[in-house]
Amino acid sequence: MHGVRNPDPRPSYAILGLILSIGPLVIYKTTSAIAVLRSTWISRTMSARRGIVALGQISEIGVLQRSINYLLAIWPALVFGILIGSAARAFIPPHWFGRLLKARTAKAQLCAGLAGAPLMLCSCCVAPIFTSVAESSERLGPALGLMLASPALNPAALALTFMLFEPRIAANRLLLSVLAVALIGPSIERIFRNHEPRSVAQLGHAEVSRGGMFLKFLKAIGAVAIRTIPGLVAGVVTSMFIVHWLPAHVFERPEARATAILVTATVAVPLALPTFLEIPLSLGLLAGGFPEGAAVALLFAGPAVNLPSLFSVGRVSGWKVAAAVAIMVWVFAACGGLLAG
Repeated sequence: MHGVRNPDPRPSYAILGLILSIGPLVIYKTTSAIAVLRSTWISRTMSARRGIVALGQISEIGVLQRSINYLLAIWPALVFGILIGSAARAFIPPHWFGRLLKARTAKAQLCAGLAGAPLMLCSCCVAPIFTSVAESSERLGPALGLMLASPALNPAALALTFMLFEPRIAANRLLLSVLAVALIGPSIERIFRNHEPRSVAQLGHAEVSRGGMFLKFLKAIGAVAIRTIPGLVAGVVTSMFIVHWLPAHVFERPEARATAILVTATVAVPLALPTFLEIPLSLGLLAGGFPEGAAVALLFAGPAVNLPSLFSVGRVSGWKVAAAVAIMVWVFAACGGLLAG
């Protein structure tokens, strides 16, 4: 009839696409987290993955093997990250992001943090989602908030931290993570006020709109994968190179507490860690005589960012932005560690 318009199908496509990509991830991560929580509750400890990262220990495992071991450990979560980022790119028009995140308020940052935490993805695996959100919304603050919240406010990792560490160590990790999610993104956005992400989202969205929904999603997967995977692989190899060539004596029993904390924060920022690995590594530091502040710095900075995720930030937002993110995470880790002792 005249005057009757067909309803816009995009909201239902967006909701369905995000449910189909986020739902299985939440189930997968929750199931894995419950298994780790149960075994940790029984044993009261966690084992490290020495084939990936073993601080302060000489190992015959080479850089390439460490990189392969790391990618084998994270690939299921990375696939989920790519699928979620692709769903956001394919089914959510850029102006929707702009409308939702336009206001530069604490509410937008809080929404980003609340959206990221339940994903429980490591810094590498959430990078594809950061790429899509940053390019679609053209907002750095919320995109960085989501990227930091997923690993730093991982509820299972926080539960394990409270389970295995002194309450003050766990509380310091939680406080640093909340402050980082709330402050780092808006601060970066303010510093780079005239910055615009190198967005290809609108072009990509227009291109894929010509085909069916499945073809649209496949093209989005290709776009997200090309934008993120090469940088992630390069970042992983570089991070494992650092681990391999890091002198073992750096993590011997420290003489100066402040130096130990600063060194730990410096190493933790570029380190690529699978989910939960920061916990046994931090327990190892405490067992080796490091101060509690060093454990706090590693517990926060280890999962928050790493070289692969910083490479993704650099490619989308520029290397000055990536460097600023790394510096701010280091400052939070160092100051938090020093205040914690």
